Amino acid sequence: MLKGSVNSIESLGLVDGPGIRTVIFLNGCSLRCKYCHNPEMFLKGNFNITSQELLAKIKRYKPYYKRNNGGVTFSGGEPLMQPEFLLEMCKLLKKEKIHITLDTAGYGLGDYEIILKYVDLIIFDIKHTDYEEYKELTGREIIKSEEFLRVANKLNKKFWIRQVIIPELTDSMEYLGALKEYLSKINNVGKIEFLPFHHLGEEKYDKLGLAYPFKKVPKMDEKKCQELYKKFMKMMEE
Repeated sequence: MLKGSVNSIESLGLVDGPGIRTVIFLNGCSLRCKYCHNPEMFLKGNFNITSQELLAKIKRYKPYYKRNNGGVTFSGGEPLMQPEFLLEMCKLLKKEKIHITLDTAGYGLGDYEIILKYVDLIIFDIKHTDYEEYKELTGREIIKSEEFLRVANKLNKKFWIRQVIIPELTDSMEYLGALKEYLSKINNVGKIEFLPFHHLGEEKYDKLGLAYPFKKVPKMDEKKCQELYKKFMKMMEE
């Protein structure tokens, strides 16, 4: 029986996958995205729950999953930073016939093929499509994330895509063109979401004694974000 490092559990979630879901936020992330709003999950911290204890919490909501085509979403942090615990949880959930979504940037510790065999849906967080910009934004190389995508494509996994729209970084038509090309390499994309950049995580940085990297970057206008989304979806149809 393995122990995992869980930051929080959200019951009856509605936005992190289809239907009503329990969202498990796993600690640990090797990326240092400048706009991250969960810096408290950078480190794994204490391993505070066993797989059986977590399963028991999840099973309380199983009737809701069945009625609403829901399930469990593993988020973070980066859930792939705890591959052994994640794999054990996936195996337990599949025995219960519970739908599994993995919310990830594809930047973990490996064992992707073994884990993804149990995953029904991937919510993939795109940071940037350009190699240099990706490194500038996250502090890491994009290659490792692309390794994950190759494995997921090989297994023909279903994808939802999330893109944070940041002023003067990912809010141009030029970037949208690059994003379209990038998505052409990902199979089975069923949904695309644009999320406007905000400053909601700034207070967390202050409490942790960390400098907030995007303090001077203005929040993204939601109306403009929606307009860009409409333009992008029209581009995808062309």
